[in-house]
Amino acid sequence: MMVERACRRCHYITEEKVCPNCKSTDLSEDFSGLVIIFDPKNSAIAKVMKIEKKGRYAIKVR
Repeated sequence: MMVERACRRCHYITEEKVCPNCKSTDLSEDFSGLVIIFDPKNSAIAKVMKIEKKGRYAIKVR
């Protein structure tokens, strides 16, 4: 079974051991909240969270 982890640096959610978004290995299984960004250029949430790529992001990563 694959475990989802969130990157502590950019909050991207992945099943990999390295973040495919920012290449960080600082990932955590302890996260909460979920935001899915489809259009980062026109998304107010993406701007607030400083997200520049499509994907699934955690709101809080511990």
